Amino acid sequence: MTSSKIIAVVGATGAQGGGLARAILADPGGGFAVRALTRHVGSDKARALAAAGAEVVSADLDDEASLRAAFEGAHGAYLVTNFWEHFSPDREKAQAAAMARAAKAAGMQHAIWSTLEDSRRFVPLSDPRMPTLMGRYKVPHFDAKAEADAYFVDAGVPTTFLLTSFYWENLIHFGMGPKPGPDGTLLWTMPLGAAKFPGIGVEDIGRCAYGVFKRGTELTGQYVGIAGEHLTGEEMAAALGQALGQPVRYDAVTPAQYRSFGFPGAEDLGNMFQFNTEFADEFCRARDLNASRALNPALQTFRQWLDANKAKLPQT
Repeated sequence: MTSSKIIAVVGATGAQGGGLARAILADPGGGFAVRALTRHVGSDKARALAAAGAEVVSADLDDEASLRAAFEGAHGAYLVTNFWEHFSPDREKAQAAAMARAAKAAGMQHAIWSTLEDSRRFVPLSDPRMPTLMGRYKVPHFDAKAEADAYFVDAGVPTTFLLTSFYWENLIHFGMGPKPGPDGTLLWTMPLGAAKFPGIGVEDIGRCAYGVFKRGTELTGQYVGIAGEHLTGEEMAAALGQALGQPVRYDAVTPAQYRSFGFPGAEDLGNMFQFNTEFADEFCRARDLNASRALNPALQTFRQWLDANKAKLPQT
């Protein structure tokens, strides 16, 4: 009997990693096994993964020795960072570099690095259309990941560079859902203009990543963009209204207004939305829906995602 190929999943109790872990565990005959990496092996989410058949191990992205131990013997790995935990591009890059070195030391045959575009290729630091942040970035949580791509190339790790999209779960967990306006009508306040905007459910990110691993080495060295749908703000608000059973109005603000909202990360996100909308054609083209569905035939539309998740949407 051939043993299953072990995939070490960084962030297995989080959004992207959790989606991949569940996708692999849902396919016991697929030839892959989950090694779930987490800082908290005793958490409810970690215990649930163990009960479902995952090997759960302790690892910390700030501790390279723990990564080397966790990667030992693994065929592949799903590698992701969480900028929003600390808001530090330097720390994010240091974590990516540690993962690249650990993957190389383990002889990893296939890594997937969850990355994003470098916005400065489109909007140079000298371009005044959006503010430069932290002295070096336009969209820090994009640009740091893009810089880190080179770590995997330079280390010689066979890597697929996965370009993800806006998580629809942000409507649940990041305060981006519709909220009542002054007259009680639900408003969905976003700086998307009239542009198409790629989005996806986190479970589908995991299923698409699993599709990449199932293709073997076919996609190593390549950038693979994924999305569930490309929708305008008006289209998303209409879908929200249909799912919630009450009108939702798209409240289109400017990126500058969004940057001024003052919550942690507002400037970064305001720049992100401006980048995504001003370069919507390029951003959508990099996230082909047919290619995404080829990796993941169960790919959800926004309305399908809403039908499954509408009860979780806060409306206050």
